Amino acid sequence: MTAESTVPSPGGQPRGLRFSPVSVMAPRGTTTGFRFPLRRPPARPASPVPLLAADVFAALLGTCAILRHPLLVALLVAVSALLRPHLSRPVPGVLDELPTVCGRIAVAWLAVAALVAAHAPEHALSATTLATGFLIQSVVACTGRGIVHGRRRIARLTRPRAALVVGPARTAQRVAAAVQRHPQCGVRPVGVVADEPEGGDGLPVLTTGEEVERALIQNGVRDVLAVHPSVRSEQGPLLRALAESGCTVWEVDADSPSYETRHQLAGFSCRRLDLGVRRHGSVGKRLLDVAVSGTLLLLVSPLLLVCAVALRLIDGPGVVFRQERIGKDGKPFTLLKFRTHRPVDEHEAATRWSVANEIRMSWFCRFLRKTSLDELLQLWNVLRGDMSLVGPRPERPYFVAKFSQTYPGYAARHRMRTGITGLAQINGLRGDTSIEDRARFDNAYIDNWSLWQDICILLRTAAALVRPTGS
Repeated sequence: MTAESTVPSPGGQPRGLRFSPVSVMAPRGTTTGFRFPLRRPPARPASPVPLLAADVFAALLGTCAILRHPLLVALLVAVSALLRPHLSRPVPGVLDELPTVCGRIAVAWLAVAALVAAHAPEHALSATTLATGFLIQSVVACTGRGIVHGRRRIARLTRPRAALVVGPARTAQRVAAAVQRHPQCGVRPVGVVADEPEGGDGLPVLTTGEEVERALIQNGVRDVLAVHPSVRSEQGPLLRALAESGCTVWEVDADSPSYETRHQLAGFSCRRLDLGVRRHGSVGKRLLDVAVSGTLLLLVSPLLLVCAVALRLIDGPGVVFRQERIGKDGKPFTLLKFRTHRPVDEHEAATRWSVANEIRMSWFCRFLRKTSLDELLQLWNVLRGDMSLVGPRPERPYFVAKFSQTYPGYAARHRMRTGITGLAQINGLRGDTSIEDRARFDNAYIDNWSLWQDICILLRTAAALVRPTGS
């Protein structure tokens, strides 16, 4: 568990950095910055049903023309459906998948022939039957798949997906022009997002968040092309915000194919970026939170009672400290702690960064803070669902608004439920440390989240509590 942070020292503040306006995202629910349209349903990939229907129809036609036994027909159709091609990359037409389709059909016929020969030798399939059935099914399957691919090509030409191109203006304009010259890609660039407005002729260059938001809404943008090797780190908050709005983000190599890829776009190598928008395993994370927080609350309830009584006797009334913090999606919640400091007024409570060196603090309050026992009440926040055991530390609205406008990636921390401890805290980023570093570690945790990582962070936090250094 972590204690309250202290104000970053001047050494922790980045100097001389210039941030693009589109790179600074205020979290949802704050009054600063801007917000992209939220929770649009993601673009649906091409349905596998038409291709599956073509394969099943081909299997039925091929078997019914050759085989007479209903059980054999059903068996071959089932095997053909199970062995239908699952290609590792999208293909433009049936010729590209011809070897795979014919290979799977051959395997299906040979498998059925082997089963029949093993269990009913008197009905064994001859070589002529196998060859004829394979040929009929292959021709019908390829014809059906060709029709499906043809209809999809027509749809890409007539209804291309609008896209924004993110990166240095000249490079982005070059990529956008190449994509426009190949309408069969099904992508229609409508704007370039860059730091500088100068970048040659071509699409309009968007340099502010408001312009990006307007283009997103007016054109129904569903794809984003990030075209510079460093754009993922430089424009990370922007790309995450666009992904959260329902866009698919692609990293495009504008110069040379520097990595293996399954996708091509107008001759450029590209790959889809997973920016952690859809977090699989959220149910498992919540179950871990409920199980651990509930168990710990039962185990430490005597300790909580002792701390509350001692704090009441030593420091007077008002044992529990309640404060508004910003949680997931920028929504405020009330955080609970044992009171270790009494602010002068509400303004000090909302805007004073740290009380670690407060001379008015009693010895018992210092003990609570040094051992992080004052944080134990946050287990109730976890059990209630306001927080998680592991996640970015929550902060007050005043500082969330301030840091979101100063540090790139800070607002993106609110994609996930905030936590009692996190990757930043176990890496020493508590107390007098850099806010920029904390935001970077928090986003790395979210982008690479796994349930096992949560367990490891909890174990490392527990080990750190044995040798507390205080706040």
